[in-house]
Amino acid sequence: MATTRPFTRLFQPRVFQQNITRRFATPFRSYATTQNLENIYDIVIVGGGIAGTALACSLAANPTMRDYRVALIEAMDLSNTNSWTPIPNQYSNRVVSLTPHALKYFSKIGVTDQLYRDRLCPYSRMQVWDGVTDARIEFDTALLEQLGINLDEKDTAIAYMVENVHLQHAILKHLEACRGVGASVDTFQKVRVEDISLEKKNPEQQQQEEGLDLADWPVIELNNGMSLKARLLVGADGINSPVRSFANIESLGWDYNMHGVVATFKVDSSRPCDTSFQRFLPTGPIAMLPLANGYASMVWSSPPHIATKLKKMPADAFCTLVNAAFRLSPADLKFLYSQLDKDTFEPTVDFQSEFDWRQKVNKHGLNEMEVIERELSFPPLVKSVEEKSRASFPLRLRNSQSYFANRVVLVGDAAHTVHPLAGQGLNQGILDVECLADVLQQGAANGQDIGNIHLLREYASVRYLRNLVMISACDKLHRLYTTDFAPVTWIRSLGLSAVNSLDFVKAEIMKYAMGIEYTGTQSGQTQEQQQQQQSSS
Repeated sequence: MATTRPFTRLFQPRVFQQNITRRFATPFRSYATTQNLENIYDIVIVGGGIAGTALACSLAANPTMRDYRVALIEAMDLSNTNSWTPIPNQYSNRVVSLTPHALKYFSKIGVTDQLYRDRLCPYSRMQVWDGVTDARIEFDTALLEQLGINLDEKDTAIAYMVENVHLQHAILKHLEACRGVGASVDTFQKVRVEDISLEKKNPEQQQQEEGLDLADWPVIELNNGMSLKARLLVGADGINSPVRSFANIESLGWDYNMHGVVATFKVDSSRPCDTSFQRFLPTGPIAMLPLANGYASMVWSSPPHIATKLKKMPADAFCTLVNAAFRLSPADLKFLYSQLDKDTFEPTVDFQSEFDWRQKVNKHGLNEMEVIERELSFPPLVKSVEEKSRASFPLRLRNSQSYFANRVVLVGDAAHTVHPLAGQGLNQGILDVECLADVLQQGAANGQDIGNIHLLREYASVRYLRNLVMISACDKLHRLYTTDFAPVTWIRSLGLSAVNSLDFVKAEIMKYAMGIEYTGTQSGQTQEQQQQQQSSS
């Protein structure tokens, strides 16, 4: 039977102590077999994105898990991310909207100490509306306070905008600090997983491995000739996860035949940056999210042929089209799309003149105050787009048939992928990490084998249903709003207006999206809470 003790305790007199403070283990030594105990790990995490590095950091920061040997494998070069420093008035086009719960979790494991606070942009208001009927719903955390829901006096944000590279930089820096106080985490970068298998051994080989039964431990073959053996293999390796394939777990879902176009803008700095805006158009939603210092990030979901135009059209026409997407009718937008040359993507009409004329028509008959109120219901006008910030990615829905197998567990995009319209994709991945870390910590504290399928089932029982609810909700919203069929638009607008008038319903939506009521797993409770539950039962 396999030992339940961490390998740094079991073999500390031999070779593992020298690896505790190792940072990026390149170049690597090559080993012919995995019998060398130096290649045996308690936890191997495949995927060095935010979910994978966050899990490694969470384990390293937990005193209960600090003696467990952890390997983090990433195909990309992490050195640039590790050495990243912010450049004033220059923002990455890859950003994430972190919920208060996610930020609180990062604070708990020490990551927020490494963040540049002036690059963390909170917003406390959201405006969402129907592009066909203009029915609107508004969210403001002031409503939660009015209803007696306790929020941090200094922190009333719905979410925080932060660049992906900034967040991952902070995670890597804190992981390095954890190594300095004894955490055993080896990071293998610029290496790919070539194969994952179960090693077959004869009885003589089994005896050579100190009498341990490691027959069901996954063997991870790297393209540098090294092999690692894992008590628990974690797949944080994205939508095309090799770890999921090894575990024979099917990924269910579909492609939307749409792309999300992202860009970073300089916007009218006279407007406060405390509101996010989202408009549902028949071709897909467009969202503008505030960054600091008069900058904003956009994600625009569009069919591939429109996405291509958005990426390749001239910058000034693109900025005008983004302003039009929030202010003009779908018919006006369709006209502007049609005025782009099919080969060069150059406008055949003056977009700015067309936009100004239509704006003038829309404001006709309004007094000065009404004009101001109308403009404040839209995001700040885009002034310019940052060079090379336009990019796109395909939109998909996926949910794995299971999140675990024997000695294998999935987190983040390896387990599920959601439409970005609610900004919950990465946040769901962080909740996966938090839940899994709690389950592993509790299992370690109780002397359990952390790769045991029964322990991993506790993680899946919590996360599967919650992720499924979010995935389904986003999918239904997408399908509901990507149509201009009159009966459907009438019903959805009636529902949107009704919800906007019901404060308690809006409060519940905000609480769920912000993660206010999320309590993690039972394994994340204090011992005192568990004893109280046991005594009451």
